[in-house]
Amino acid sequence: MTDTSEQTGTQRSRPRLEAYWVERKRYLEDIRGIPELRRRYINALAVYLIRRILWSFGFFPVFIGFWIPLVFARFNPVAMVDSALPHLERFVEATAQVQATTMDTLILSWLSIGLLFAVFDLVLTPFKSPYEYEADVHMRAWEELRQRDAPENT
Repeated sequence: MTDTSEQTGTQRSRPRLEAYWVERKRYLEDIRGIPELRRRYINALAVYLIRRILWSFGFFPVFIGFWIPLVFARFNPVAMVDSALPHLERFVEATAQVQATTMDTLILSWLSIGLLFAVFDLVLTPFKSPYEYEADVHMRAWEELRQRDAPENT
């Protein structure tokens, strides 16, 4: 008996869900041509990508580059500088080829850390389109109107 009532409830909600997605798709197609929304979309996408790239390639590699040596130095900056000075002196006294290899290694590590964080950052903080926001607002109003009309029809 409960299976029949569950099936009936599912069958009743299915047309509502289909109508919801049909209306949402129709509304998104309607607003695609609005120049103001297109401009907001491009601006929002540019800000999102710049923010993600700056976090991934600017903050995280610098933070890791200073945090890990500081942890290894037991949060003693004097010990950290004291252990880094011999490496810096050897770098300055090295040949141009060794310096170039060292710089290539540092750039490669910087880019690999940045790329790793960029992938995770883009996955964990997806882009929210202004079109989707407008569609969400429209669909909330659309649902409200349908709920008001539904009691009158029954």
